[in-house]
Amino acid sequence: MAFRRRTVNEASRTPRLEVDAGMSGTVRFTDPVHLQINGRFDGTLETKGNLVIGEHARVQAVVHGDEVIVEGTLDGTITASGRVELRPTARVVGKICSPKLIVQEGAVFHGTSEMLAPSPRLEPLWLTADELAGYLEVEASTVLGWAKAGRLPAQQEQGQWRFNRQHVEEWLAQEKIRNPQTG
Repeated sequence: MAFRRRTVNEASRTPRLEVDAGMSGTVRFTDPVHLQINGRFDGTLETKGNLVIGEHARVQAVVHGDEVIVEGTLDGTITASGRVELRPTARVVGKICSPKLIVQEGAVFHGTSEMLAPSPRLEPLWLTADELAGYLEVEASTVLGWAKAGRLPAQQEQGQWRFNRQHVEEWLAQEKIRNPQTG
């Protein structure tokens, strides 16, 4: 079976989802979930709750989560608001951003790490169009135009545009690479 769903415990009622199938794209969870990937995943993954990259998983992705445990292979970027743990079978190539990093004996990590200060604001920080306009020092109408045209990473919730600060910063970095004369 590609997907298995069960409740972690009756007290928390936080769903547990295991994915054995190969997947690609952008997956975004808006509610807390304990997610375990056991197959292949390519793309962007945003979770609220815990994420486990299983021992046989092969992931090439930008990953955002509260707590991320890697037992398999991951090539990409991990950003966690709580902690990242690399278990003995983990093989990670890329960047890790988290206030706490645990590397168990036997794990392999080739890349960079950025230790973030623990803060309640480390959860994916969503900005409004006005907040992002102030951050980018442009008019709010410009931000909304970029969002509507698909030029800026954004999502609409109940008719309002919302912007994940981390995704915007990644977008800004890519724009500077494409247009070095403006950076």
